[in-house]
Amino acid sequence: MNNIDGSVQRKVFAFLQKLMQSHASSGLHIEPMANSADPRARTGRVDNFWRAVLFEITDPDRDRLFVFVGAYPHDEAIEIARTRRLAINPRNGIAEISYQPERVAAASAAVPAPSALKPVDDRTLRSRGFAHEDLTALGMDSAFADGALEIGDEDEILAYAQKAPAKWQGEAFVDLATGTALSDVQDRYALRLEIPKKGTEDERLIAALKHPAARMQFAFVEDNDELRAAIEAADFAAWRVFLHPEQRVWVEKDQTGPFRLTGGAGTGKTVVLLHRARYLAQRNPAARIVLTTFNRTLADSLVEQLKLLDPSLPIAADVGQPGIFVASVDSIAARVLHRHKGDLDGTADDPGPVGRVLGPRTSELFGRRIDDAWKNAIAVGGVDLPPELSIPSFFETEYSLVVLPHGITERDGYLRVRRGGRGVSLNRGKRNAVWDVIESYRSGAAASGYADFEEKAAIAAEVVKSVEGGLADHVIVDEAQDLTPSRFKLLRALAPAGPDDLFFAEDAHQRIYGQKIVLGQLGIKIVGRSRRLTLNYRTTQQNLHYALEVLTGDDFVGLEGDSENAAGYRSARTGPTPTTVQAENLSDLYDKVAEQILAWGGGETSSIGLLATANKEASALPRALGERGVTATFVDNTSKSSSAGVQAMTMYRAKGMEFANVILVGVSANAMPRDYIIAQLPEGDRDDALQRERSLVYVAATRARDELAVMWVGERSSLVPSGQAL
Repeated sequence: MNNIDGSVQRKVFAFLQKLMQSHASSGLHIEPMANSADPRARTGRVDNFWRAVLFEITDPDRDRLFVFVGAYPHDEAIEIARTRRLAINPRNGIAEISYQPERVAAASAAVPAPSALKPVDDRTLRSRGFAHEDLTALGMDSAFADGALEIGDEDEILAYAQKAPAKWQGEAFVDLATGTALSDVQDRYALRLEIPKKGTEDERLIAALKHPAARMQFAFVEDNDELRAAIEAADFAAWRVFLHPEQRVWVEKDQTGPFRLTGGAGTGKTVVLLHRARYLAQRNPAARIVLTTFNRTLADSLVEQLKLLDPSLPIAADVGQPGIFVASVDSIAARVLHRHKGDLDGTADDPGPVGRVLGPRTSELFGRRIDDAWKNAIAVGGVDLPPELSIPSFFETEYSLVVLPHGITERDGYLRVRRGGRGVSLNRGKRNAVWDVIESYRSGAAASGYADFEEKAAIAAEVVKSVEGGLADHVIVDEAQDLTPSRFKLLRALAPAGPDDLFFAEDAHQRIYGQKIVLGQLGIKIVGRSRRLTLNYRTTQQNLHYALEVLTGDDFVGLEGDSENAAGYRSARTGPTPTTVQAENLSDLYDKVAEQILAWGGGETSSIGLLATANKEASALPRALGERGVTATFVDNTSKSSSAGVQAMTMYRAKGMEFANVILVGVSANAMPRDYIIAQLPEGDRDDALQRERSLVYVAATRARDELAVMWVGERSSLVPSGQAL
């Protein structure tokens, strides 16, 4: 389907809505084409200027099924309908719309013959041993395969892929050109499926339209809500309707237990989760499905995207109810604790959920929050604490990674526990000093009737363990790399162990909050049920390369304790090289940011994100830019973003978002990495903190869909690649 101008969308929706009711509706003027390449080709009247191009198929279940190709000006629509053909690829059973012969021929003619290539490019498929027959055996068009064999330059590969006769052919070519094995391409695009032989020609064509690779281009629309979502989905949101076969297989595949999907930024992990939730809800409308992530902002975004994907999906009002319940993990913990408030106290035989996690204390958990709680605890209980450990962030990490996951409530337990994975070693004397601070922290919280988020998650997990059948049948988790052990334990408790119980999406390279965790140590066994996505749908290849440079030289570890690298990541799109801009001072920086925004259209036609290192810098941008004739809005953690215009926010706030164009503002050497924070940490925690700083820049750079600019004052940050300087 072509991209339809916004002013025409309403008319197209009305046309297709009538068509869904009856093809004989007045005013549609569904007309066959004389002397057309395909006798199924039709046009329909959208208005006096626009006509729809369709193919009509006889469907035993529907009487008629129409394939909507797009809406075009009258003469163009007639030409397209006469020269296009909807057919089954005889090699693999995929439904394809073939283009005008001269279009494919022209694309092939643009590639020099092998003898004309000087010097010969040893990166081409031909130089790597591929032959014409290898590509056509997959089902690629013969003329397209000829050209594909001779291209080795990365930018040319992406450009040529856009000219493929079918979307799957272009992406399969890019896979091969970037090193994917032929057999893996066959599996990725389901090219080994048996081609249906029974039924009428139209029945076989309908089956071909449902092939996983065909569904990269064709979506079956069942009702008005789905129709509206499909019509209104521009390129920015096309994934809501069309899934790559590499994604679809994990949406629909049944799992015998917990499953982990990994992949870099923009590879569509969240898309898979949304479709997975929908798939499970459609498979069993009574299923209790939890879709969750690590904070409220991202959870709100998941709700919005789920409604855009399918407005008819049943959204549950609370955890434990049939339908899809969407909330952050901390919100789920709070709901569980409020619901089971009367079950938190212990008895003579059982210390109860609170006692099992925190030891003897009041069961009141929602009292007044204590500001600087760890700082106060260090001041009161840290008499014997070495200076290098007198840091709240050390205790926050120690508490979440060691104390709470092991259910430690007494000093002896802490003195004996194995602290695997912690970079800071502690002898017995230091452990005693640390426990003194922990006791002070817990005493202060008990006196206020308060528990922090980590404690609430751990207590909620204890509560849910006693609920027969749990509170969910399926738990689907986004951004899992930023969760902590207590939160994972709560997720494990929500859904009883069994088929399709837990589904995690993670990217170790985007871990900007959490610590390194191994799920197997938390009772979540994933061995053998982990897969990786490598195709980036969001950013251009140029932006992706720039962002991946940020990660160079560091070792990243995933939730199974495995090494994660960026090898094989590629983009489906190409665009301009990111630009880097050095400013003389802060005023000059604001001038250059305003100039770039105006060059991009002033924020009127593009979605532009201004991503700064901290709230102070981000919040100053709207006023400074307003003085320069540019309107911008500051978006903090409590406000919602917009899909258009100039928005200023921190790099942290931008997590999970995307913009057409992005400026990383103020990434100077004295701003990133934040040495003043890292220097305060114990030596064993510094490398991990520096890696999170690197990941933060990577996350920020991958928010850009089309164009990326990087600007700073004075010396450039060591975390920021040089790029193309201006």
